[in-house]
Amino acid sequence: MRSEQEHRAVDGVRSDRNHRSKAAASERVRADVLAGRATNHVFAVPAILNQSPVQVVFGDGALDGIGELAREAGGRERVLLVTDPAIIAAGHVARALEMLQSAGLDVITFDEVIPNPTTATVAAGLRAARGRSIGLIIGLGGGSALDAAKGINLLLTNGGAICDYWGDPPPDVLARREPLLPMILVPTTAGTGSEAQSFALISDTESHRKMACGDRRLPKAGGLRPRVAILDPLLTRTQPPEVAAATGIDALAHAVETAGCTRRNDESRAYSREAWRRLSSSFEDAILDPSNGAARAGMLLGAHLAGAAIEHAMLGAAHACANPLTARYDIVHGVAVGIVLPHVVRFNSPAGENPYSDLASSGEELARRIEAFRAAAGLSSHLSDHGVSENALPELAAEAAQQWTASFNPQPVGRQELRQIYRAALE
Repeated sequence: MRSEQEHRAVDGVRSDRNHRSKAAASERVRADVLAGRATNHVFAVPAILNQSPVQVVFGDGALDGIGELAREAGGRERVLLVTDPAIIAAGHVARALEMLQSAGLDVITFDEVIPNPTTATVAAGLRAARGRSIGLIIGLGGGSALDAAKGINLLLTNGGAICDYWGDPPPDVLARREPLLPMILVPTTAGTGSEAQSFALISDTESHRKMACGDRRLPKAGGLRPRVAILDPLLTRTQPPEVAAATGIDALAHAVETAGCTRRNDESRAYSREAWRRLSSSFEDAILDPSNGAARAGMLLGAHLAGAAIEHAMLGAAHACANPLTARYDIVHGVAVGIVLPHVVRFNSPAGENPYSDLASSGEELARRIEAFRAAAGLSSHLSDHGVSENALPELAAEAAQQWTASFNPQPVGRQELRQIYRAALE
């Protein structure tokens, strides 16, 4: 384990003070990262990730190895870095650029990503990248930046419009696509787990409908999962509290819904259990004390594991209900999921049934646990807090019924059942 002096040196490698010693510390971090060792780590990468086609680099200071990792992943020409203004303001982009340029890479930065990226966001990124001989795409930021990077990749390599890639295409369709460019994804929030998934969520600018665009080919065969996922808990220190709360609840919801969905299997259940174990033991500490490095690391790794669970299974009615709420009322996705999730869990656990037995002894116990997490985070618990009225429920239910994830809910749901869930969450 590193000494406190070494830790401070790594954390402040870009400072002018004690430049030589800090540069040496940075080199030690890079060596550890490239050797697969987590630097100043809190949690080791679980054995379940050893078989993942995504190389997971986990540890405080892991971002410092991005230059060499990018060269190894295929960035020998020009790199497109996809991010947003908040990540620039936090200093993470400058740090990544320093490491990439030190490795001799030419970098083009696209920093216009917005929350819940749209088809317009992807089109703007495509304009920045087209004709620039891009060899590698890096997404640095929350789930929005990672999904935008994936969307840009789809259009840059295969053309067309984002709607052309909506859905989960079969192998024969994927075989006719050009391979996507290799990617490195670097989450700065513990939430979506997009860096573990073959899908990008992009909203249509006009209809506001979220499109899940998939490519399940392996990373080295040109699919949408990255070659490398860099999980650096130090990056999550700059999350605003409300962002940490919303993304954390979303990650918990991923563990819960994958554990109970109809597509669950032995592999996905193992990911769901491990994700829940880490997330549920870290959430409150991470929210109440953002300086708690162990809790932040547990959340970041747990979110990745929950993302991997989605990759091997699917979600359910909570996400089907949340998407129309975000589209119509601009409710932050994690907040929307947190409001409806306990009601979905109870709906899915009638007469003592428990599709979530991997996580809790009963659906009611699990629902109450989620409500306690939500309260600890200071998140709202009623849809009426966000201007949703009874009159809006039929239309919301109709839209939720069209969501892909609704079809994988443990209990069958249609408009009537989804309206029932919305009504339970209203007041």
